[in-house]
Amino acid sequence: MTDRAAGATDEIVITATGHATHWHDYHQLLYAPLGRITVTTPDGEHELTSPQALWLPAGTPHSAAFDSGSLVLTESFDPVRHRLPYTRATTIRLDETALRHLLARTRGGGAEVDDAAMFAALTCVGPHGDARLPLPRPTSEAARAVAGTLLRRPDDQRTATEWAESLYVSATSLRRAFRAETGLAFSEWRTRVRLNHSLALLSRGHQVGAVAAKVGFTSTNGYILAFRRHFGRTPGVWTKEHGGRPSGPPEPVGSVPSARKSATGG
Repeated sequence: MTDRAAGATDEIVITATGHATHWHDYHQLLYAPLGRITVTTPDGEHELTSPQALWLPAGTPHSAAFDSGSLVLTESFDPVRHRLPYTRATTIRLDETALRHLLARTRGGGAEVDDAAMFAALTCVGPHGDARLPLPRPTSEAARAVAGTLLRRPDDQRTATEWAESLYVSATSLRRAFRAETGLAFSEWRTRVRLNHSLALLSRGHQVGAVAAKVGFTSTNGYILAFRRHFGRTPGVWTKEHGGRPSGPPEPVGSVPSARKSATGG
């Protein structure tokens, strides 16, 4: 496995305060059980405090800044053996069980949880290989009300501003609540709800265009792009992999990242 500097051949230096931009040839999960870290990728900044963690697909350029007193830990997975359902940096929320197993592995006491099981738990990969996207639930009253409606009606088109007006809260407060309580922006949380709902429809053989409309995407192309960005393949390919009936006209097939294990920093 290799850590490479972006645009350079120098060896990467990781200090107590962070590291410069580099990338790995393996998938990496980065998290901070103590303190706070900020990881910068081409998609933007990702601020991590426990229980949030960040998946970095193999080849993702990233730099990091560590707050004083932070404990930074990583898990790395071989792209050949493990297919990551994300094609860009993705924040997830670790539950207590996952965090306990991860910390046990750092002490050498996590041998009972093999790489395949650990990877499945960290990517929400089901027993048949389908991957529902992690979807932490918000806890504050307004955000919880929005989430509850979207889980029932993912096609609800109201924006964060429109939701805020209907609940008599500020749009800024609502957006901050989603970010702080789920680790996801409101728009990303809503997209994941829609994509997760779409899996059941695809598995029943609904056409891609119909699925896109049912779950709230305004265009079929937008749905296909979002699906490929999060799952690494198009809805049509996913349907074939899971034994469903054809789900619409042929679609362009995107590259699918694969997977690798190690536990080295940054």
